[in-house]
Amino acid sequence: MSEPVPITVYTRENCQLCDEAVETLTRIADSEGVAIDIDEVDVDEDPELAEEYGDRVPYVLVDGTPKFKYRIDAAKARSVLSRQ
Repeated sequence: MSEPVPITVYTRENCQLCDEAVETLTRIADSEGVAIDIDEVDVDEDPELAEEYGDRVPYVLVDGTPKFKYRIDAAKARSVLSRQ
């Protein structure tokens, strides 16, 4: 079995879009049979991240590469995860 695909989701508390992003990525990974490892990073816990990302959350990196901002496009996520 291959290593899980590392996914970083820059988020903040009480962010409905952030919760939706994690749920969508999890659902798609499950349906595609791809193991993922999601690391949720609260930008409000680090002043530098808060300044860098501001209200641009969720901001999603897949294997260290920026892939999504605000909403997850299911078709693109399927494509990105299937290439991992």
